[in-house]
Amino acid sequence: MAKEEIEMNLVGHLTELRNRIIVTLIFFVIFFIIGFIYIKDIYGFFEADIDFKLTVTGIADIIWIYISMAGILAIVGTLPILSLQIWLFIKPGLKKQERRASLSYVPAVFLLFVFGLVFGYLLFTNLIVPFLLSLNDGLFNELFTVDKYFKFMFKVTIPFALLFEIPIVTMFLTSLGILNPVFLRKSRKYAYLILLVLSALITPPDVFLQLIVAVPLFILYEISIYLSALVERRKKRRHKEYMES
Repeated sequence: MAKEEIEMNLVGHLTELRNRIIVTLIFFVIFFIIGFIYIKDIYGFFEADIDFKLTVTGIADIIWIYISMAGILAIVGTLPILSLQIWLFIKPGLKKQERRASLSYVPAVFLLFVFGLVFGYLLFTNLIVPFLLSLNDGLFNELFTVDKYFKFMFKVTIPFALLFEIPIVTMFLTSLGILNPVFLRKSRKYAYLILLVLSALITPPDVFLQLIVAVPLFILYEISIYLSALVERRKKRRHKEYMES
């Protein structure tokens, strides 16, 4: 009987997981279609921030830019839905206090992802692109293709969107007992080195730009340490209250 109950619970969890995934995919498709409908407006938004005309060298480039832009919009729009579905899936296994605390992660994941995209995009358009254009100094004829420009832009902005999730990931892992502020402080120099390497991979080979990119990442790491300590104190306080009750 116990084995049958375990199998039924497993089937129930898998069914619920499948339903959560289906809901998320439905919203992804909806946002993807919206991106296709408003692709000209989206493209016009990005084109307004550059002083040169982008060129296509093949029909496939047009399809690629449609799919890429609609896909990015779909990812951003679906992210809060995905976060909510994950929370609803794990909700039955959480205590009342844990439910309230973890629910705040849903908007935080979305907002940090968007902030990371915005920061990366502003860095790209205001620093990286002008720096690279200044290297030409009239030596070469300039021809900027749509696919290479947006691939380069995505290479800069998307890593920032992911890296801006560091504080939330740190808080979540601290709540699970996998990380703690003491470990994060001891690992600071190694973390800074990794973040510095990442900034070098994201930006062109210029020390000034790499440092500009690295500094916000260092700040994010320090914020993560502070938030980890905050979560750790709350865990200890709840444990103390539980022991006293």
